[in-house]
Amino acid sequence: MEKFFKLKKNGTTVSTEVVAGITTFFAMAYIIIVNPEMLSQTGIPSGAVFLATIFASVAGTLVMALFANVPYAQAPGMGLNAFFTYNVVFALGFSWKQALAMVFLCGVINIIITVTKVRKLIIKAIPVSVQNAIGGGIGIFIAYIGVKNAGLLKFTADPDTYTQLKDGTVIANSRIVPALIEINKPAIILAIIGIFLMFVLLILKVRGAILIGIAATTIIGIPMGVVDLSALSTTPDLKESFSQLGTTFGAALGKDGLLSLFKDASQIPLVLMTIFAFSLSDTFDTLGTFIGTGKRTGIFDAADEIALQDGSGFKSKMDKALFADSIATSIGAIFGTSNTTTYVESAAGIGAGGRTGLTSVVTALLFLASMFLAPIVGIVPTQATAPALIAVGIMMLSSFKEINWSDLDEAIPAFFAAIFMAFCYSISYGIAAGFIFYCLVKICKGKAKEVHPVLWVATGLFIMNFVILAIL
Repeated sequence: MEKFFKLKKNGTTVSTEVVAGITTFFAMAYIIIVNPEMLSQTGIPSGAVFLATIFASVAGTLVMALFANVPYAQAPGMGLNAFFTYNVVFALGFSWKQALAMVFLCGVINIIITVTKVRKLIIKAIPVSVQNAIGGGIGIFIAYIGVKNAGLLKFTADPDTYTQLKDGTVIANSRIVPALIEINKPAIILAIIGIFLMFVLLILKVRGAILIGIAATTIIGIPMGVVDLSALSTTPDLKESFSQLGTTFGAALGKDGLLSLFKDASQIPLVLMTIFAFSLSDTFDTLGTFIGTGKRTGIFDAADEIALQDGSGFKSKMDKALFADSIATSIGAIFGTSNTTTYVESAAGIGAGGRTGLTSVVTALLFLASMFLAPIVGIVPTQATAPALIAVGIMMLSSFKEINWSDLDEAIPAFFAAIFMAFCYSISYGIAAGFIFYCLVKICKGKAKEVHPVLWVATGLFIMNFVILAIL
């Protein structure tokens, strides 16, 4: 184990990696429940999505662990599954099998741009100040997820400023106003207790503070009535789920999926635009996660950065991690789920000390076990995991100190990258804003030639994507 994962070289131990893997799993385990709820609205059998979510997560995470030896976990991405459901199936009218075919093709495109080094070129083209902004922006993003998951916020929308979808989802415009919720419900009080407990443990530098905080908050939530132990008696019908999986496995490649996607010539432009939207978001979400968390923590160190820039093949850990991520989406589509991507919640495990693929192996094994232990996983409330995300977000804000905020040329792109990332709830949108304003600054200064050609192309693709989404 030491020889394979190079634990000493990475300054870690087996016990630290195990704790980190458990922490990462509980920070992202909600996807096991949320993804089936989301995708089953399209007609995909819920039991099949449950298993597809698990198998896609296990496969993607193990490749990340064993091939790249980095502590990142993969699962069907939130946001991308919403785009799959509400935009591709509901709004555009594609069947879920056709949508899965698009996800499969998105994965193929990701593999191609990784093998042909396009992703590497993008990373090399991103200015250092924007890279630092991405790191800090992900910190704000993760912390915001934590605050939201803790239930500390409420949002007020004025009449006639929102629409309600058939499933009850409310979409409000920018006139929605956030505020601190009244601290008068057990779940909110538990979240406050969890936050205080987590930060006391971290300040005192207790070993395994994040995992202990999650476990302790869950236990405290039992007598408070927030944790529902009756859910333990409810076990998923695996026989029925496996039966349903037979209807989704390979459906993306069947006659009603990939083979039907390009039959109608008039629909081909729309199909290509949708695949493009899938791919761009998937690609830059992953790049942002790696840049934001990997460089600050030393997972991708200076030597690895040199190997990334000058080496050929898959010699650097970043190269390997990008390849591992690129194949996960197609694997997930074959099983029957939306885009599988590297989870930003992996930062929780990294914050707990995870530095190698052993962290990811532990996470993958827990995903596999959740097939049988889903009720146990389900009782851990978001109020218990939210403090961990807030804590990790704070740790990542240190990237901001590398930015010269007194220089507007540097500060403007950094600001928009960080703020859009958090408040638009999207890593890729934050990167898009950073790129666009970086190019704008250079144009205004008469230094457009200093912008890397790859950055011009990426910025143009982002603008095109916004236009496409507006049309869709």
